[in-house]
Amino acid sequence: MTEPEHRVVVEGSRIITPRLVLRPWTVDDAEAALRVYGAENVAQWLAPAMERVADTAAMRTVLEHWVTSAGALETPTGRWAIELRDGGSVVGGVVLLPLPPDRRDLEIGWQLAPDAWGQGLAAEAGHAVAHYAFESGVEELFAVVRPRNERGAATARRVGMEWVGETDKYYGLRLQVFRLRPGDLDVPALRPEQRPAV
Repeated sequence: MTEPEHRVVVEGSRIITPRLVLRPWTVDDAEAALRVYGAENVAQWLAPAMERVADTAAMRTVLEHWVTSAGALETPTGRWAIELRDGGSVVGGVVLLPLPPDRRDLEIGWQLAPDAWGQGLAAEAGHAVAHYAFESGVEELFAVVRPRNERGAATARRVGMEWVGETDKYYGLRLQVFRLRPGDLDVPALRPEQRPAV
């Protein structure tokens, strides 16, 4: 019997998918994390929430902060390293955190090292964290994407998120907003030829 395409297993602080293990960051992940958060073509979409990390020492400082502040986060929020099950390489990060300014909406976000792009890993990680959030009782999740970040918008759609408009509510920026509710998760998207005529 084959595993379902969207199989997600939660084991303690780890979330496991067919290709990935999402696990808490450690300071020892600094070099791998720098390939993500030190890459200009990743960091350009994160500011002002997070600036580009300049070097391994700075990355270690960021990771130390993430590790020490993890205990203050309420379930299901968190930050996870995205690790490949095959080989154990850390290729990115995924977060589920309250959005500023009022911290009532939960944001799901993903970042991958550029050499890991194009394999569907960000969507798989986002999908897994969405499952975890909904199983914890969350009723909706949001992703906010800069208008020119076509890759980020495409990933949100692959996770199953629906575009709901633009806002300048978050981070003081004009952002595209995508929303996901439990009933929309794992619903296959219709290809253009399958959509009903209007």
